[in-house]
Amino acid sequence: MVNAGDMNGSGNLMDFLDEPFPDVGTYEDFHTIDWLREKSRDTDRHRKITSKSKESIWEFIKSLLDAWSGWVVMLLIGLLAGTLAGVIDLAVDWMTDLKEGVCLPAFWYSHEQCCWTSNETTFEDRDKCPQWQKWSELLVSQSEGASAYILNYFLYIMWALCFAFLAVSLVRVFAPYACGSGIPEIKTILSGFIIRGYLGKWTLLIKTVTLVLVVSSGLSLGKEGPLVHVACCCGNFFSSLFSKYSKNEGKRREVLSAAAAAGVSVAFGAPIGGVLFSLEEVSYYFPLKTLWRSFFAALVAAFTLRSINPFGNSRLVLFYVEYHTPWYMAELFPFILLGVFGGLWGTLFIRCNIAWCRRRKTTRLGKYPVLEVIVITAITAIIAYPNPYTRRSTSELISELFNDCGALESSQLCDYINDPNMTRPVDDIPDRPAGPGVYTAMWQLALALVFKIVVTIFTFGMKIPSGLFIPSMAVGAMAGRMVGIGVEQLAYHHHDWIIFRNWCRPGADCVTPGLYAMVGAAACLGGVTRMTVSLVVIMFELTGGLEYIVPLMAAAVTSKWVADAFGKEGIYEAHIHLNGYPFLDVKDEFTHRTLATDVMRPRRGEAPLSVLTQDSMTVEDVETLIKETDYNGFPVVVSKDSERLIGFAQRRELILAIKNARQRQDGVVSNSIVYFTEDPPELPPNSPHPLKLRRILNLSPFTVTDHTPMETVVDIFRKLGLRQCLVTRSGRLLGIITKKDVLRHMAQMANQDPESIMFN
Repeated sequence: MVNAGDMNGSGNLMDFLDEPFPDVGTYEDFHTIDWLREKSRDTDRHRKITSKSKESIWEFIKSLLDAWSGWVVMLLIGLLAGTLAGVIDLAVDWMTDLKEGVCLPAFWYSHEQCCWTSNETTFEDRDKCPQWQKWSELLVSQSEGASAYILNYFLYIMWALCFAFLAVSLVRVFAPYACGSGIPEIKTILSGFIIRGYLGKWTLLIKTVTLVLVVSSGLSLGKEGPLVHVACCCGNFFSSLFSKYSKNEGKRREVLSAAAAAGVSVAFGAPIGGVLFSLEEVSYYFPLKTLWRSFFAALVAAFTLRSINPFGNSRLVLFYVEYHTPWYMAELFPFILLGVFGGLWGTLFIRCNIAWCRRRKTTRLGKYPVLEVIVITAITAIIAYPNPYTRRSTSELISELFNDCGALESSQLCDYINDPNMTRPVDDIPDRPAGPGVYTAMWQLALALVFKIVVTIFTFGMKIPSGLFIPSMAVGAMAGRMVGIGVEQLAYHHHDWIIFRNWCRPGADCVTPGLYAMVGAAACLGGVTRMTVSLVVIMFELTGGLEYIVPLMAAAVTSKWVADAFGKEGIYEAHIHLNGYPFLDVKDEFTHRTLATDVMRPRRGEAPLSVLTQDSMTVEDVETLIKETDYNGFPVVVSKDSERLIGFAQRRELILAIKNARQRQDGVVSNSIVYFTEDPPELPPNSPHPLKLRRILNLSPFTVTDHTPMETVVDIFRKLGLRQCLVTRSGRLLGIITKKDVLRHMAQMANQDPESIMFN
């Protein structure tokens, strides 16, 4: 037997794990982090720093730097996210206008910027100036006529195809993770899942460039959702510069939650809405400290964007509105109807889009992503050009639909008949019958609405960056504006009805159609995403219409109720399930009467659970067990006879520990005994050095009894972010429940395919 002196002499060798070695505590790709373990590691790190800070001034300064590192990271995220958003906005404006013409004095100016400095712009033709030339004027010196129209039409399509082809090629070659909205994956990552490279530097660069290209191509998508992904890439980059975050996946996710808030802040110019969006929609773990830091990151990002001033109006908000009339209680009925429309549109969109995306994944269509993008872009450009409401960028369209018709408006939507010779009673409503321009605009809007509804279903989910916020808002804004004009004309032509009699004041507008567009936009966005509180805050920050919170709330709640009646999933949750990501949604309810014993493995007829014993297995035994199984970890028991639980060892850390021990510790061979106890086991004389692995053992794994209701188990997994849970009876190990087992069981209970959960 090895005597105590020998053991003490080799103690430094056997306890080499007291010093950290490379990659310990890290996770493999497509695995879930252990939130409890990450929290415990951070607590230990903080305790160590606090105790050291009392030793010297330098250690005290280091502790202060550690405390301030979080705020420094937030500052850097806000600055970079705001700068990138400003650059994207400016580039999109220029490239969108490039499809129609070019500014001769400075080709890098957009149409609006080109005509700012012109002295020859008139009020009637404020969008026309000699400095800006359409392609037909530049190439064939014709601005009107069939040949000029056909040439402009052809070049519009060519530019759109060029932008889209370049975007999809860059994504395919350099950063496959840069496609899509990014929010489903961000939600999954924030819940504790590891997707290496999804928030990498290449993804950040390619997504920023291709986002400009796809929005400029005129496809029915927005840049707002992808900006959340861009901001989270910034957060991941700056996290890697500070060991506090780079070595702790739980702490890193706190930074990413704040980065998501900064992303929405710069996407809409809505810092408070961004914080609420992160809290309500994407974050899984959101402590109070993260709330403050999210607020700071969103503030810095919004301030940076305001300094760049991409909209040229010295305002942060994207669609600033200024309505001069209040809303009336009777208008709540059409507002609620718009909420119903938003809920129905959300349900229709989610079901059709998921069906199309599933077809893309399961058929040959998925093998030709470039061809799909080119075809959808060509169809979009060909149909969009003839209609002025689909030709322009979606943001400009929404801005026009939100606007009130003042004396300075030249839009078709404001073509009302104003005849001063018409005689009407003084106390009657103003004389505002719709003119021919309004009726033309109504038809064009109806066609644009149908086009947007159909084309957005096929566009979202292609292998290019694609956001859903702006297309959804455009659908709602068009429907809302038409309803608003309808109510307005009803009030004009039937002003003697009792509902309108006390409604309208002399000399003022009775109904504001732009308000209906705003409410419709909120309803459709809510129907698709199922947001409520953050949606309303984003909408009033987006427009500056603080007075209209009640209509927005009524529409948002109605759209959620209607959409939830057909299915609880929003578009992001639906895409998470489509992709098979292991995401436990806190909004889902588990009401089935099953027990832990029904879900745990091994089940009846299966091989017994693979376990490690505390002091009777050799290095070779452990390596064989690792080689023959693909489990993420192994319970450690006293012996295979008693099966009394000691702890839990992670697969990755076992591999790394044995590899490092073989390299750094003399005497460790294949038949060395592995032990997880404080003291080594009694060994025969001349036996090889044992290997102590107690340091990597989790001595307090989470356990439940076999009769614990699954409702409780699901709740524990959600709230504690568990990776696995051990099932015991009277201290004896019976089985294990992993996050994947919980998700499969929930899918089975909902009559879905349990094998759709793909990852660990």
